[in-house]
Amino acid sequence: MLDRYARRLIDPPLNQLGHGLAGRGFSANSVTLIGLGLGLLAALTIALGAPVLALVPLLLSRLADGLDGAVARATQKTDFGGYLDIAADFLFYGAIPMAFVLADPGANGAAGAFLLTAFYFNGTSFLGYAILAEKYGHKTDAQGQKSLYYSNGILEGTETIVFFVALCLFSSSFAPLAWIFGSLCFLTATLRIMAAKQLYTD
Repeated sequence: MLDRYARRLIDPPLNQLGHGLAGRGFSANSVTLIGLGLGLLAALTIALGAPVLALVPLLLSRLADGLDGAVARATQKTDFGGYLDIAADFLFYGAIPMAFVLADPGANGAAGAFLLTAFYFNGTSFLGYAILAEKYGHKTDAQGQKSLYYSNGILEGTETIVFFVALCLFSSSFAPLAWIFGSLCFLTATLRIMAAKQLYTD
């Protein structure tokens, strides 16, 4: 819901930084993998019981996630680069809730399982919608220039990062926050499926 507004603010400085990284020989795929590594480091830090400290690699990973597209635009965008980016994103999105479960299975296990199920459902609705949009030739750049169709929803990347930051700052409230956010993920996916039914029913 907030991605299109966030992109207007962050794209100009990201594009400038991306040009600089491209000029220093960085490829978009290498920036994607660096971002994934930082995200997994954040997850490990959370699992070891230091969620506030995890904010540093977590936020750096999201910076890298924005920079890989900027580097691609400064050099050459590829279909594989877009594929690698979304795969890395989904691994990161799953690793953070899992880290909180590992940190305290008794308190966080049920809520973490619910959240991961919601992420799985929401991610499937997102990727399935992108396949249909590609089949019908639909395009959008509301969330910036992407390699695949980014359908909007109640929860998008911006909301998820804010949620992860809140989890790190208020880790003792993981369970209620996860139940709430997971429920909104289910709602987002359901509304996306309803929208697809309206557009793509032959």
